Amino acid sequence: MKDSMENSITAPDSAFSLMFTNEHIGIITIDVPGEKVNTLKAEFAEQISSILHKAQQYPNLKGLVLISGKPDSFIAGADITMIAGCKTAAEASQLALKGQTVMSQIASFSVPVVAAIHGACLGGGLELALACHARICSLDDKTQLGLPEVQLGLLPGSGGTQRLPRLIGAPKALELMLTGRSLRAKQALKLGLVDDAVPYSILLQTALERVAKGRRARPVLPWQARLAGGPLGKSVLFHFVRKQTRAKTHGNYPATEKIIDVVKTGLDQGSGNGYQAEANAFGELVMTPESAALRSLFFASTALKKETGADAQPLPLRRVGILGGGLMGGGIANVTATRAGLPVRIKDINVEGIRHALKYSWDLLEKKVRSRRLTRNEQQRQMMLISGTTDYSGFAQVDLVVEAVFEDLALKQGMVAEIEKNAAPHTIFASNTSSLPIHQIAAQADRPEQVIGLHYFSPVDKMPLVEVIPHAGTSAQTISTTVSLAKKQGKTAIVVGDSAGFYVNRILAPYINEAARCVLAGEPIDHIDKALVSFGFPVGPVQLLDEVGIDVGTKISPILVDAFGERFAAPAGFDAVLKDDRKGRKNGKGFYLYAQKGRMAKKKQVDPAVYRLLNVTPKVQQPETEIAQRCVMLMLNEAVRCLDEKVIRSARDGDLGAVFGIGFPPFRGGPFRYIDTLGAANVVKTLEQLAQRYGEHFTPCEGLMLRAANGGLFYPKGEAKEIADAV
Repeated sequence: MKDSMENSITAPDSAFSLMFTNEHIGIITIDVPGEKVNTLKAEFAEQISSILHKAQQYPNLKGLVLISGKPDSFIAGADITMIAGCKTAAEASQLALKGQTVMSQIASFSVPVVAAIHGACLGGGLELALACHARICSLDDKTQLGLPEVQLGLLPGSGGTQRLPRLIGAPKALELMLTGRSLRAKQALKLGLVDDAVPYSILLQTALERVAKGRRARPVLPWQARLAGGPLGKSVLFHFVRKQTRAKTHGNYPATEKIIDVVKTGLDQGSGNGYQAEANAFGELVMTPESAALRSLFFASTALKKETGADAQPLPLRRVGILGGGLMGGGIANVTATRAGLPVRIKDINVEGIRHALKYSWDLLEKKVRSRRLTRNEQQRQMMLISGTTDYSGFAQVDLVVEAVFEDLALKQGMVAEIEKNAAPHTIFASNTSSLPIHQIAAQADRPEQVIGLHYFSPVDKMPLVEVIPHAGTSAQTISTTVSLAKKQGKTAIVVGDSAGFYVNRILAPYINEAARCVLAGEPIDHIDKALVSFGFPVGPVQLLDEVGIDVGTKISPILVDAFGERFAAPAGFDAVLKDDRKGRKNGKGFYLYAQKGRMAKKKQVDPAVYRLLNVTPKVQQPETEIAQRCVMLMLNEAVRCLDEKVIRSARDGDLGAVFGIGFPPFRGGPFRYIDTLGAANVVKTLEQLAQRYGEHFTPCEGLMLRAANGGLFYPKGEAKEIADAV
């Protein structure tokens, strides 16, 4: 290939440079100065127009290739900090129209334009690629394509809602936009999103060859997509998609409705009307409280990723040890090997425990192999990182040990002593305890400064949060090293205080207890769960108790009562469930039935024997909204106590902990942002009314009363833009 370059053109401070091959093909390189990844900014519109104009002037131009100058990303999306400055829907719509204009310039370019995609190609990045006449992507694992705007309460605003359905058909396009999921190279190729997927080493060459062949007619859509494009097919498709989406979102996410409406407008009335509808809808969504909350979580989690947890450099992590091969130990070993890429040594008292932990990882990897997200060779390579032992062989080389044994203080203290004896002097001991104070676990340690809590949530491979819990004597380096491990494992880590229940379980306990009071008052279990799912939680409180284990949930309550008093006491009589050996899903006996098979197994049914056990007759007495209010208000009240007692470092950490740890509705932004939305005075008034009806455990805490009196906010006005600017 005669690819020597000539006539390089780069404007000062521009993110776009242009050079030409001897075959008269222009290569536009996207490389945002000073940034790790490329994101599209509003000011780039003029830069793109300028570079396209310069390319147009080149004599005998055969076409253009768009490629990234970053090593591992194409374009990770549009820079959403632009949105923070929009004060009206009209301003936000103008941003969308500006993006549409740029994409239209690319789409209408007189010669072929091909996107050469390597790494993240998401949001506005994919919209830019869709505007090109062809797309070639690398087969690298880092390459992902998707339109995740719905996860920020938005829709694709630069033409994506119109171009994607025409490229791959409305059914698949809607599925991608409504879920926000991303595709790997082979998936994108199969779907018709890209025209070819090749090794990274020949990506540019393949794109240049594609340009040289000239424009090609768009491939014919599969018959299913063509059928869905007809009048009857469209009617059925949009009816079904709307019904299915509402069943999942319960009307809590306006962006999903707008995506469906805008795609339908484009297909019914033509792309011109579709683009205008897209821009209008984008502007309206930017102004919704749901999008504001989701964007705040995005900025908060992005900012948290940059923090180390303490003012000290973390120690290098080369090997990790796990004590206990149970469900938690197996899950922690899995994320350490498969995500952090670190060798893991599991120690258990018997071979069966080690075998269980290895099988746990093998089964998770096997699912990826079957879905073609992982090769068999890669599965073997990752499994080779996990080994097991019934003694402490190999632990002398371990930098950090995660203990995941039973919730027994003496046992955990014994584990600390054994690690100090058998591991290296610098080895950190991190306890995956859900309730025991860390200072007690470290009480007999020779090196208490290297003891810390590291609380994972089950299932470990799915739950994104960990709580990092230093005690008063934990060193700053131990904190930063533990946070570093959590990040490598793909976790969001919040540093919390060493007090009973830490943060997440402490705010969860009163929420679960109130649901239990509703059950004992005769409210049907599925009615209670439906109330909280409608509010926005992924599962209801009673089903959650079944999932985490009724026995586990009841162990935390006495610890909280000892520390904070009777407001944490479980309602009298509720322990009858545990006395009947009902532990939930794990032993097939809980509040719900688990023995069903076939289609009915998907629809969970309450075990009627539970009502007899509790001596209640189920009957709906309260509306869903009142049940949700009772449970949620107690959670809000306890969250404020945690902040004021410095159990959490900030309202931001409290919101991230609740959303990522227990599924607090993301579109509400977390407990603290939700209090700001309602107003502290309104929250206090609601709690006082509930206290009169249901008991003094609803008494508003002092911190809420003070904020209600002085109009205090957890997030001062203008804070969203400040965070966006900082990120």
